[in-house]
Amino acid sequence: MAGREGTEDDHRLSAVERAAVKARAAEVRAESRRAAKDGKVAADTADVLAKIASMPDGDRELADRAHRVVADAAPHLTPKLYYGQPGWAGADGKVVCFFRSGQQDKLRYCTFGFSPQATLDDDAGLWPTSYALTQDATDEAWGQVAALVARAAPDGSDASS
Repeated sequence: MAGREGTEDDHRLSAVERAAVKARAAEVRAESRRAAKDGKVAADTADVLAKIASMPDGDRELADRAHRVVADAAPHLTPKLYYGQPGWAGADGKVVCFFRSGQQDKLRYCTFGFSPQATLDDDAGLWPTSYALTQDATDEAWGQVAALVARAAPDGSDASS
C-alpha cells in the first residue's frame, strides 16, 4: 500500500535479498571449512615430517623415501599420523597406506602397509597388505611400492573437471 513508508514492512528483506544472504552465508561457511581443513592438512603434514625426522638413522631415510614415493604416485593423498607412524589418507581422511619404523618396533625391517581402505583387492581373493622394506631396497622395489600406492588409492577425479 502507498503511504506505508516507515512501517515495519520496509525493513524486511525481499525474497531475492534473503536468497543472496543465504548464499553468502553458505560461502562463508564453506570458506571456513576450507581454511580449517587446510590448517589441519598443514598440521598433519608437519606431524608426519616431524615423526620421520625423529626416526633412527636408516629408518628415517626409508620413511623419507616412502613419503616422496607416495607424494609422486598419489599426490591426492595427504600425510597423516597413523598409530603414531607416517600414513597417507584419502579425501575422506581415512589412511590408505602407512610406514612403520623397524628399529622402533625392534624388527630387522620396516613395514610399508595398506589399510582396508586400499583398493588392492584381487579376484583370486588373496592379496598382501604389507611389505618388508630394508636399507637394501632397490629402485625396482620402490617402483613396486609406487605402483601399489597408485593402485591402492586411485585419484577418482575426472580429467575433464
